[in-house]
Amino acid sequence: MKKILGFLITVWALIASSVAIGQEVKWSSSVANVEGDLYNITFTADIPMGWHMYEMGEMGGYNPTRFTIAANDDVELVGEMKQMGEPVRKFDQVMGMELGYFEGKADFTQQVRLLAESAVLEVNVESMICSDQACMPPTDVDLTITIPSDAVVADSAEVKSTDAAQGGSLWLMIIEAIIWGFAALLTPCVFPMVPMTVSFFLKGSENKTQGRFRALMYGLFIVLLYTIPITVIIMLTKIIGGDAVTANIFNWLATHWIPNLLFFTVFMVFAASFFGAFEIVMPSKLVNDSDTKSSGKGLGGIFFMAFTLVLVSFSCTGPIVGTVLIKSISGEIWAPIITMLAFSLAFALPFTLFALFPSWLKKLPKSGGWLNSVKVVIGFVELALGLKFLSVADQTYHWGLLDREVYLALWIVIFTMLGFYLLGKLKFKHDSEVKYVSVTRLSLAIIVFAFVVYMIPGMWGAPLKALSGYLPPMHTQDFIVGATASVDGVAVEQGEERKDVSGVRYGDKLSLPYDLDGFFHLGDAEKYAAEVDKPLFIDFTGHGCVNCREMESRVWSDPRVLDILRNDYVIVALYSDDRMQVDEADWVTTDAGKVLKTLGKINSHFALTQYGVNAQPYYVLQGSDGEVLVEPRGYDLDVEGFVKFLQSGVEAYKNSKK
Repeated sequence: MKKILGFLITVWALIASSVAIGQEVKWSSSVANVEGDLYNITFTADIPMGWHMYEMGEMGGYNPTRFTIAANDDVELVGEMKQMGEPVRKFDQVMGMELGYFEGKADFTQQVRLLAESAVLEVNVESMICSDQACMPPTDVDLTITIPSDAVVADSAEVKSTDAAQGGSLWLMIIEAIIWGFAALLTPCVFPMVPMTVSFFLKGSENKTQGRFRALMYGLFIVLLYTIPITVIIMLTKIIGGDAVTANIFNWLATHWIPNLLFFTVFMVFAASFFGAFEIVMPSKLVNDSDTKSSGKGLGGIFFMAFTLVLVSFSCTGPIVGTVLIKSISGEIWAPIITMLAFSLAFALPFTLFALFPSWLKKLPKSGGWLNSVKVVIGFVELALGLKFLSVADQTYHWGLLDREVYLALWIVIFTMLGFYLLGKLKFKHDSEVKYVSVTRLSLAIIVFAFVVYMIPGMWGAPLKALSGYLPPMHTQDFIVGATASVDGVAVEQGEERKDVSGVRYGDKLSLPYDLDGFFHLGDAEKYAAEVDKPLFIDFTGHGCVNCREMESRVWSDPRVLDILRNDYVIVALYSDDRMQVDEADWVTTDAGKVLKTLGKINSHFALTQYGVNAQPYYVLQGSDGEVLVEPRGYDLDVEGFVKFLQSGVEAYKNSKK
């Protein structure tokens, strides 16, 4: 048991420590006029607490702070970059030399002469930070400086922060968290405590009003105990590392193979726990100490009563809390806080309601074997949901382990076994004997088997729109009814010649849904669009983007949308999370000299610098010479709106040709 608890604590520590991994220097800049056409540019570094950043110059081993200013005909550098203030100097035993570094904040200045009315200067800053115990890898950031600072520079991209994908999915996560909160109440660790704790509060109060107040505070403390820890972790990260660092951490958690495989493993462990392989419990000493302190009659006693509930019920709620956090952690920064608040409110609500209306306690069913059955059902759900994280890693790195039909086959087997369990044909360690099938069990079994029947046609290519956000994309399926062959995941209809995907750059690895023709390299698409005189449909997407799959399944599948995309546009899909290293000829060097070698980084850089977006899906309709035809569109399941969006782009393109 201790080993299991230790393993889970280690897992949680890894998840929590990933928040601290992203410690970086936060850079800002300002421009001040000295006189005439002379300007001072000041670069300010906010250094995380407990860390120090090395000064400019050669360090003999540690990476110094370096500034690389891109050549610009409109700006002349006057003198060299200077660091303001004296750094802390200390003899380094490892390097055998004196080193200088800054703590807290550091300023650097560069004087420039403006040779035009205005200019945009691209600056790359490389720095390295260390603490007393460890050093972070060197990092670099790109800064764009406008001179003068209030100038409006012609032909420069207006960068605005855009979140195109989060609105709808956040509400779905909140609803899912509420469902998990109520489901936790039906587990054998929690359900028996509802009448026990409510009775305790009613008996311990001098009157009904006081008893109800104490019960309300009890519910509030439960909410706070679940919500405050995750809030503190995220807020500390924002304060110390800033928004950019926090966003990068969550993006890494959502797309990199390490956290996704870790989350997959956690889900499998949680499922095994619910099946009865072992129990996840908190240390008994911690539980006993909390229970002893809960005997007080004041707010302190109520708090420790709530704390005792949280600790005692951990073996059932721990996996559920982990599920809620892991599923929401790939969203925006606030999503984990909001979803945990929704979960805890749903979890605490019955304790409060039963205290306000104690007569309801008489209507509660008695504890029994049905509670363990609820726990096992949740285990099956955990087993199915955990596959999503393995799928994200598989799609992002092109491993080919979990294609669509393999994923579906696993889900069909999992939910078929769940159906047999509900009918009493499958038993686990702590299950009671099922002498007969109740109406409730039968109804649930019918729903589960109906879901299985719904999934089966997907093995032969049915779209399964209701599951579009969870399943791997259709192009990963090797066999589709009516198709005689598959070339690198692209189905070929009977009587149709096999498609040659070798002519499309990256076409051997990537594909478009619904057998649409298109490109995966913007330059190739722009060249072809000019040849055929059609506007460009740019799809900023990702392998791990649930909303992208849902848009493709629910919106792109409409015959009108497919007809317009197929006949009126040249399509290019730009994956922002693909880890494929491209040929050297396709590498992109930023204005600051940084070389981007993977397809995802190249596409992300383009999306951020050109359109100011870092979320998917994001759709841009582009005309000749790269102009945007209409306002870009993000995640929106309104089919009629998407049709009008495409039609307006075609009209705008025609008008631009007149």
